[in-house]
Amino acid sequence: MRQAGTNLPKVGRYNRAVVLDQIQLADGISRVEIAQQTGLTPQTVSGIVRRLLDEGIVREDGASRVASGGKPRTTLRVNADAGSAVGLVFDPVELTCAVVDLLGRPLVVKRRPTPPGTDPAQVVPAMAELVADVLAEAKVPRAKVLGLGLATPGPIDQKLGMIVAPPQLAHWTRVPLQSMLSEATGLPVTIDNDATAAAVGERWSGAGRGVANFAYLFFGTGIGGGLVLNHQVYRGGSFNAGEFGHSSVLPDGPECYCGNRGCLEELVNPPAIVAEVHRRLAAGGTSVLSQSFEQDPASVDHAAIQRAAAAGDPVATAVIDEAADHVASVAVSIANFIDVDLIILGGHGIQHVASRYVDAVASALANRPLARHIRVVEVAASPLGTDAAVVGGAALVLHATYSPQLSALLSD
Repeated sequence: MRQAGTNLPKVGRYNRAVVLDQIQLADGISRVEIAQQTGLTPQTVSGIVRRLLDEGIVREDGASRVASGGKPRTTLRVNADAGSAVGLVFDPVELTCAVVDLLGRPLVVKRRPTPPGTDPAQVVPAMAELVADVLAEAKVPRAKVLGLGLATPGPIDQKLGMIVAPPQLAHWTRVPLQSMLSEATGLPVTIDNDATAAAVGERWSGAGRGVANFAYLFFGTGIGGGLVLNHQVYRGGSFNAGEFGHSSVLPDGPECYCGNRGCLEELVNPPAIVAEVHRRLAAGGTSVLSQSFEQDPASVDHAAIQRAAAAGDPVATAVIDEAADHVASVAVSIANFIDVDLIILGGHGIQHVASRYVDAVASALANRPLARHIRVVEVAASPLGTDAAVVGGAALVLHATYSPQLSALLSD
C-alpha cells in the first residue's frame, strides 16, 4: 500500500493519507496495527501520527490490551470536531446542502427549490446563499471548513471542473461550475457526479464503511451509480464510471437520450413509474389512487405512488415490483462483471419502497450470478437514505483529504 519514489513531498502526502484512511475506517486503531496493515515502517507511522495529533485531526483515546500481554497500545481515532465540510447537491428540481463533521455526520441539512429555468447565473448565487445559511445555522466558522463538495449530474470534466451538457440541463454546456461556486462561496470546491458522491458518502459513514468492493445505485431524477474497488473509488478514464442507469435491460424498449434503447433509467425513473401507474389506472385498475386520479391525474405523482406501494396498493406495488425486477437484472450484471462484495441501493427515488427493491435484488443475487455457489453478493438499503448524495458531497472533501488514491491524484 505504501508508495515509494523520488518525489518525496508527493510520497509524504500519500503516506499521510494512507494513515488517515486506516484511522478513519477502523474507528479505533493503534500505531502498530497501522504499520502492520499498510506496510509503512513504525517510525514513519509514528511521525505522521505525531503531526496529525499536533494538528488536532486525530486524537488518542485510551489504551487497548494486547493478547500477548505486552505493553498496552494507544488507540487512535479521528477527532470529529477538528473540522467540517459542506456538501451541496445540485438537482434540476432541488438544491440540498449539509455541513458534516470529520466522521461524516450531518450537523445541519437544508433544502431549497432550484431556481426556475436552471440558468447558471441564477443557480450559483442560490447555491452560495444556501451554503451561507447552513453554515450560519450550524454555527461553524469558515476557518474550520475544509471545503465544499458539490454533487451534480454528469457528465463532468474533472480536470476543468466543468459540467458538460447534462441531458436534463439545457443551459449547462461546459459550465465551469467548480470555479464559479468557489468564487461565490470563498471555499475550495471539489466536484463529482452525484451518484459517485453518494458512494463516497457510503464508504465514509454508510453501508459501505469498511467494505473493500461495493457498487452503489443512486435513484434520483435519473439512475446513477458509483464503484468502490479495493477500498478506493473507481472513476474510470474520464472520471464518469458507474453509469448503471444506461445498462440496456430491454433491447426493444423505449429509446433513451443516451442513444441506447431500453435503458434501466428509462424504465424506472420517476416519470416512467408515474406514466405506467397512470396507464393502469386509466385502464380501470383497482387502487386507492383511483379517486385522486379521476379528480386530478397530476395528484398521483411519484411520491403518492411510493406511499401507496408502501401501504400495499396493488397497482402501485405491481409497477414498483416490475421496476425492482429491472434493477435486479442490472445488479446481477454488476455482480458478474465486477464481482463486488455488496450492492447498495439509495436515493430519494426509492423512498418508502427501498425494501421492495432490496428484496428483488437480493433474490436475484442469490439465484442468478455465476459465482453464487462460491458466495452470495449482499445487498443493503443505504442508511443515509435521502441524504446519501448530500452527505456524500461533504464526504468528497473529506475523501479528497484522506484518500490515498485521490491525494496522489490531486497532488499531480
